[in-house]
Amino acid sequence: AAEVSLAEKKCLFHFVRALGQVPFLSSKSKSNADLTKWAFAVVNTRCSTMPDGDICLAPMADFFNHGAEENAYITYDEEGNCYAYSTCDVPAGQPLQICYGDPTNPSNLLARYGFLDESSPATFCKIVINNSSPELVNMGYDPSRMLFYKDGGISQEVWDVLLFQELGKSPEEQNYFYQAHMMGDEALKQQYHEQYFTQTLSALQKHVDYLVIELDELSENTWRKDNERYPRLPLIMRHNEYVRSIFELVQQNLDNMSS
Repeated sequence: AAEVSLAEKKCLFHFVRALGQVPFLSSKSKSNADLTKWAFAVVNTRCSTMPDGDICLAPMADFFNHGAEENAYITYDEEGNCYAYSTCDVPAGQPLQICYGDPTNPSNLLARYGFLDESSPATFCKIVINNSSPELVNMGYDPSRMLFYKDGGISQEVWDVLLFQELGKSPEEQNYFYQAHMMGDEALKQQYHEQYFTQTLSALQKHVDYLVIELDELSENTWRKDNERYPRLPLIMRHNEYVRSIFELVQQNLDNMSS
């Protein structure tokens, strides 16, 4: 979410600079910060991506709401005409919903669109590895795959990535594990997971325990803020509680594994 917010700030900066080069806009409009932010937000939250990578605003299509289980999608022809198709029979009176982005990362949806999708089946496990290697990516290091589920479940990619990191202490063993993964040798992978289960379990427990404490401290500090000055705080707090509830279930799941 922080990366999304930072990227949007950079885009807004370039947007403001570009407006300065538009001859038919008055200097009053160009210097109106609130108007500029509104115009940027309208495009950024309502646009869709065309096949050539460009973005556009398509009237009516920008009215579709988000759904983790979408029942419609938008496409374009070679001339840029926009079409909407349903993916199933939609009863009369039911909304048409498309997917605004990765449904397993409600934090990014909150950062960009300003709403919390509590129907998301999972959330990113928040394991951040800076400058991740191609090998880590091949092991499954991707926010859309490194998941904690609503029932406390943990995606296989989380275990694979953590074990790969743990085996960094023994490069030869790390390479054997990596080759087993790339060759699809699940039996050998399972042997490694069983052999180093205690280490990976401990690493994951430390991560989850730390994040739960961080979320508690963040909520405590947020309560002291003025909601009138920061109107989005209640939504942000709801998001943090949503993420915390999932992490708590994962925490219980891990505790059961260690007992």
